[in-house]
Formats: sequence, structure tokens, C-alpha cells
Amino acid sequence: MSKILLEIVTPDKLLLSKEVDEVICPGADGDFGVLPGHCQFLSALRVGELQYLIGEERQYFSIMWGFVDVTPTRVTVLAEVAEKAEDIDTERAQAKVLEAEAKVAAGGSREVMEAALTSLEKARLRKKVAERAKQRTH
Repeated sequence: MSKILLEIVTPDKLLLSKEVDEVICPGADGDFGVLPGHCQFLSALRVGELQYLIGEERQYFSIMWGFVDVTPTRVTVLAEVAEKAEDIDTERAQAKVLEAEAKVAAGGSREVMEAALTSLEKARLRKKVAERAKQRTH
């Protein structure tokens, strides 16, 4: 079976460069899967979970905005922020969820609420991705 090269890049560094069997990305218009030989396209990314599969092993990243460039042999993710599941501190992520929920509950102007809801979305994503890594190790 052929593979596809997945590269995940942030402004700071190259986080991953690996031959994989499948990639699932959080596209701006919804999640999409990529297999080797996929048609070429470019998509914006939203805050979401990126998954990739090597054999039967599934790995996870939290992705916060960016773009993905897909070719038949490569998937290049250019993300503002990306974190491997195992690099996220689960307890810290849970604390951030509670902090963001409190900000949302406190209310405020439209701008304050939009910022609070974005913080909550990011915190929940990080917690979810961190818990996936924890489940694999137990």
C-alpha cells in the first residue's frame, strides 16, 4: 500500500514529517480525509483535531487555524498553532476549560463574548486531544 507524506509546520518549527496511510483534517468547511493519490487542492483550517493513521495506529494533533496544501503525494499543514496529543498537559487543559467557561458565563460585550467563546473552543479541543493520548497509554 502506498503512503502519503504528512508535514505539519507552525511559524516556529516543523513538528512532523512522516509517511502516513491517511490524514483527516479540520477544514474550514468541515473535516476531510486524504489518502495517497488524492486530487490537489488548498483549504483553510479551523480550530480542530487533525488525525493521521499509520497502519492501525491513530495519532492526534490539535490544530488552530491555518491552511493545508494537498497533492497526490503530500499533505502540508501550515498551522498558526499545532500540538501533539502527548505534549498537552491534561490537567492544565481541564483548568483552561473551566476558566473559559467562567468567562463565557460572566457575559459581556460582543467582543468579550467572542473572545471567551474562542478561548473555550480552543481549551475544549486541547482537552479532547490530550485525553486521546492518555487513552492510548492505558
